[in-house]
Amino acid sequence: MAAAAAAALGRAAGLGLGLVTGGRRLLRAGGAAEQCLSRGISSDQRPKRPLTAYLRFTMENRSAFREKNPEASSTELIKKLAGAWRELPASQKQVYEEAKKTDWQRYGEQLAKYKAQLTPTQAAALKEERRKQLARRRSLRAKRELTVLGKPKRPRSGLNIFVAEKFQESEGISPAAKLKKLFDAWQKLSTSQKQQYLQLAEDDKVRYENEMKSWEAKMVELGREDLVRSKKKRLKKKPAGTAKQAGTARTSLGNKAKLKLKKPEE
Repeated sequence: MAAAAAAALGRAAGLGLGLVTGGRRLLRAGGAAEQCLSRGISSDQRPKRPLTAYLRFTMENRSAFREKNPEASSTELIKKLAGAWRELPASQKQVYEEAKKTDWQRYGEQLAKYKAQLTPTQAAALKEERRKQLARRRSLRAKRELTVLGKPKRPRSGLNIFVAEKFQESEGISPAAKLKKLFDAWQKLSTSQKQQYLQLAEDDKVRYENEMKSWEAKMVELGREDLVRSKKKRLKKKPAGTAKQAGTARTSLGNKAKLKLKKPEE
């Protein structure tokens, strides 16, 4: 209970507490690898995929470009390398393409040899580990995309707001220790003391819904309806009273329809 709360607080407080949850993610990610290591093999031993022609070019020329452009930032340096690659004559690009083909042939041979030494159990474990790694990468890419698109931040709870306000002044050796103390302090607050934070949380929900409506309208204009919440999800968020009234209205309409059907028979 306390551990789950600490993880949630670390994500929501926005105070660089990703160390807490990040550590747990790394442990989970390494779980499958440890199991494979205990069986004598790891996905780390799997042959590395060869570089593309472009990446080989950038790796070979990065140092030279850095010397010529010592003041350039990493982003600027990448742009210069990309421009140089685009302007590279086809004959010179072909050299990198041929090197890539040679590497891929060698990679295929090494991969076949690697897979041949696996038992069915090891192969299944490494396949599952690979699936989880790809799922994590897809999730990270999706989160980065939403950040770039400016998706509004989710509303914070009263507890999250309390933690964000008190974290800097809280005592504790580590972020996790601070979070635990703040969670315990929140539990001891009276209802009246919590009320100000709960009200701020309600205000934040209103902010979130308003920002989400504007953002979703923008996504529809951009042709990204896939990022818009479904109507079903939005209906679930309606107050219980509204849902009850809607149900009563449907029942009333249903009864009227039945009466209309009976009249011709009478």
